Amino acid sequence: LGHLVEFGGGSEEAGRSLRLYCIASELTFGSSCMAWVRQDLGKEREGVAGIDEDGSEIFSDYVKGRFIIYKNQEKSTLNLEMRNLTVGDTAMYYCAACGTIRYGGSLLNSLNYSYWGQGTHVVVSS
Repeated sequence: LGHLVEFGGGSEEAGRSLRLYCIASELTFGSSCMAWVRQDLGKEREGVAGIDEDGSEIFSDYVKGRFIIYKNQEKSTLNLEMRNLTVGDTAMYYCAACGTIRYGGSLLNSLNYSYWGQGTHVVVSS
């Protein structure tokens, strides 16, 4: 039901771009909110980009101006376009979707999300 599958990760040099894709089931793609959340080894989980049901978007300060989040309605995917990558972008990236109850506050707060993918790894080298 709440199926999310990410792909598109890999290794890239700093300054270049990568695009991540999240294939969503009908249930999760229709969620009131979706987001990309990342976590690197030894670090806390960090919401990087979220999109609300009205289409409004939010980005963490670290990725603002470099990352773009959007839904591809035709393919039912949540996409994350990452530009001008930095070594600090290295992490496991997870796609997430809200359930029927939202925690509230910022969409960058992981507590809002009930459905999670398995993640796709991004490694940025200098």
